[in-house]
Amino acid sequence: MSVLIAILKILLVIVCVVMSVIILMQEGKNNGLGRAIAGGSSDSYISKNYGRTPEGKMKKYTKILGIAFMVLALVINILENVSTAA
Repeated sequence: MSVLIAILKILLVIVCVVMSVIILMQEGKNNGLGRAIAGGSSDSYISKNYGRTPEGKMKKYTKILGIAFMVLALVINILENVSTAA
């Protein structure tokens, strides 16, 4: 059981490092109000196909890695509690 917990902890560290790198690679959202005042259209080609852009893909990968982080942390916690109770 301890080998499985060790492998999951290593996987958790890898997920954390990759998620940190992806978050740091993303651009900021500083153009919200200025774009609204300047009349930026929300029906542009970029806004309709945002999921296909590199920024959209990074946002999707961030969500997936965030979910993986939460699941791994929960599983590790449950396995450690089960192994110490036995």
